[in-house]
Amino acid sequence: MNTEKVCLFLNGEQPKFIPNLQAYKLICATDGAYQFLKANNVVPDFISGDFDSIENIPDGVEVIHTPNQDFTDFDKVLQILFERAFKNIHVFGASGKEQDHFLGNLHTALQWKDKLDLTFFDNHGYYFLADKISEIENCMGKTISLIPLPQATGIVTTGLQYPLKNENLSFGSRIGTRNKALENKVSIAFETGHLFLFVND
Repeated sequence: MNTEKVCLFLNGEQPKFIPNLQAYKLICATDGAYQFLKANNVVPDFISGDFDSIENIPDGVEVIHTPNQDFTDFDKVLQILFERAFKNIHVFGASGKEQDHFLGNLHTALQWKDKLDLTFFDNHGYYFLADKISEIENCMGKTISLIPLPQATGIVTTGLQYPLKNENLSFGSRIGTRNKALENKVSIAFETGHLFLFVND
């Protein structure tokens, strides 16, 4: 599996500032995000989708038509990247705009958790699906939220203002929003379930 990073743009709220694209081996986008890239003079390696959101297919860019309506454009582009042996993917534009799309993207992340390493970036920070043991670096003073989908058990944290000591979180019962990092490195471990970590400035 290729460990080089991929930059993927989806059609949610786009970043206020273009990330450092030199850090990525591959740049790609769903069809709905292409106009944002075009407006910022970014030429992706490929675009993918059913092309219901783009009128003119650009020349000089690989176009992968994926019309199957049983899967989202996000899911289909992840399948392409997986087949091309990429694993480490940074995703921009997964949140914002219609919130059903955002929740759907979290659902897709859960489906791919055993095959791909996905980190999502937005205009407030970043978020990712935690491993059973996760460390967050350079986070002193930042807001850390722990969101179970739908539950996570045996959670132990260090470096947070409100530590968890072998505790359980369950969506609809108790979640861990708006905690604060008191140290530059925060560690989070849990036993079972799924846990999203949100790191906001």
